[in-house]
Amino acid sequence: MSITKEERNYLKLLGENIVKIRKERGIKQKELSDILDIDDGSLRRIESGRTNPTTLTLYNIASALEIELKDLFDF
Repeated sequence: MSITKEERNYLKLLGENIVKIRKERGIKQKELSDILDIDDGSLRRIESGRTNPTTLTLYNIASALEIELKDLFDF
């Protein structure tokens, strides 16, 4: 099932927000992927909006960044 242009744009905005928050926290991409126990390539795909992360993955990202899950969608 392919995603629409709107959906693709939403994933891109989500990824950009994760990058912004991660950088504000002074955490490198590799550090966050290690904390999450995921491949750094997987995190790169999430941050670039090339993949649709699961709710559990987003929850873990928010926890690692010490923010609420809803904050990931504040863009």
